[in-house]
Amino acid sequence: MSAPRTLRHGLTALGSTAVLLLGGAGVASAEPPGIPDEATARAQLAELTVAPEGPMDGYDRDRFPHWSDQGDNCNTREAVLERDGTGVETGSDCYPTSGSWESPYDGATWTDPSDVDIDHVVPLAAAWRSGAAEWTTDRRERFANDLSGPQLIAVTDDVNQEKGDDTPDAWKPPEQGYWCTYAAMWITVKHTWELTVTDAEHAALEDMLATC
Repeated sequence: MSAPRTLRHGLTALGSTAVLLLGGAGVASAEPPGIPDEATARAQLAELTVAPEGPMDGYDRDRFPHWSDQGDNCNTREAVLERDGTGVETGSDCYPTSGSWESPYDGATWTDPSDVDIDHVVPLAAAWRSGAAEWTTDRRERFANDLSGPQLIAVTDDVNQEKGDDTPDAWKPPEQGYWCTYAAMWITVKHTWELTVTDAEHAALEDMLATC
């Protein structure tokens, strides 16, 4: 760890300009654990229960407590920033003081962590509609802070906001070279947490796996 930073939202000297990568080179440097290969993803997709989405009744992001304490003064967001970044150094509060982050969704590189969101690959609202409404708060908290699988990834904030709570039939990463990986991540998260998929979602995931 580096010496404590003076201002929590430093890095002003580095600015917040994105460096756009050309083509697919360098994309996907951020790699959460547990991404299955194509064959495993296809097998898991076949095992998912296909069902209509449930309602949003009762949904609130606070029903999924997130950015929980991960020890060493780090919360979940800060842990993912350190994991997914390059050359990341942090202050005593675990907030990055330097580093860069390549967003595999759009191929942009950022040097200011405020330009980076931690995406829930399966959005919290999408999880609610596909089974999480029936979970306990403890299970929803574990889902929202899951560092053991590919549920969390550092990406460009605007791209993440564009995604919202959409499923793959409504939104895919702009970087088409990442569709195979994104589909595999989505499938294994839903498989691990025993969430359902809709017919349209299932078809979109099959189409994305066809790009592998």
